Amino acid sequence: MRFEISKVLDAIEGRVCTDPSLARAVVDLAEVIRWQDLDGGRPASLLRLGMVIDALSRQMEEDSVPVYAIVHRALLSDADLTSNERMVVRRWADDGLVEVLDHPGDRMLEVADLLGLPVLSRVRFDGLSGRYPWLGQAGRVLAPVPGAGGPVFIAHLGGGQNPASGNRSPAGVKLLARQWRCPESGCALFGSGGGGGAFADLARVDRAPAGQPPPALRNGVPTCPRHGARLGDAGPRPRTEVLAVRIGGLVRRRFALTEAQPVLIGRAPDSSGGVVLGQWLNDEARRWISRSHVRLELRVGEVIVTDTSTNGSGVRPGGSMAEPDRIALAPQQSRVLAGGDIIELYPGVQVGRAADLASDAKFTPNSVMAEAPTMAMRLPRP
Repeated sequence: MRFEISKVLDAIEGRVCTDPSLARAVVDLAEVIRWQDLDGGRPASLLRLGMVIDALSRQMEEDSVPVYAIVHRALLSDADLTSNERMVVRRWADDGLVEVLDHPGDRMLEVADLLGLPVLSRVRFDGLSGRYPWLGQAGRVLAPVPGAGGPVFIAHLGGGQNPASGNRSPAGVKLLARQWRCPESGCALFGSGGGGGAFADLARVDRAPAGQPPPALRNGVPTCPRHGARLGDAGPRPRTEVLAVRIGGLVRRRFALTEAQPVLIGRAPDSSGGVVLGQWLNDEARRWISRSHVRLELRVGEVIVTDTSTNGSGVRPGGSMAEPDRIALAPQQSRVLAGGDIIELYPGVQVGRAADLASDAKFTPNSVMAEAPTMAMRLPRP
């Protein structure tokens, strides 16, 4: 059972990040792990984060949905967690996958405001709507509660059960236009090595290098949320384009493309940071799609696709699925991806800008809890 739980925690680890381009909701991890009514188990369990992530994926009808987790510092030594769970949370903190703070509630709302993300919390945040007017908008604050087959969401304010994103605040737009450096050596969030939670193990299929998180604002000054130190401006942040992979009508994952590094997509690309599709492909698609099928680059704000396959690929201009509209790409041929264009590696295997790709099939996203032993989860009866 210990091995099975470790596999689940590894899967959950692939769904936490501090990348502003990829995170889809903000959570207070210390609050989540104590939602005992979700499974009727022990007082604190890190597996509950996986249950909430699964609920978010189901609600968004999308696979591989990451969350931006804020962690109370006391959780690193919480005796209600197992020693393995505490070790995992410390590793997340050391890798910059989560933020560790003394006051996570304040930072959780700040991050949601700066990035325009929904908040998953049972706290009502009464009296804060003057500071954060979006708290009353539908879907911006949702409470995970027990439901048949797993958690479901209800709204404290504004109605609605679907997580909703908003616009980044003006301060967030300004902060995310720059890179920042913390004077504390080895800072996982704003260190000289790139910061922002660069994943330690790029070989994992569901990860890519993460972007730097938003600084905290203390009296209007960009500050490291973990160390409380004033951040130095390290220059413009590289341009980023968020793209997505849709297979069989379901968005399987999103990834960030920057000017600093191209991204290879295929059955099993050799390069670190490549997008691996093999686990989602049927036998025919697996035979057609090359290990590295296409290369994507971001140059001067333009997304450029180059076919690196044996069998070729195609582009659907404006997302049109009409066969006469399909533009074939021969091996080694390149093309600028215009707005709305979708790359087709094989029928039903598509890549495009995340804003242009939505799930259009009622498939259930993969669960990060698939390996959880049944005795560790006691879901409410329908």
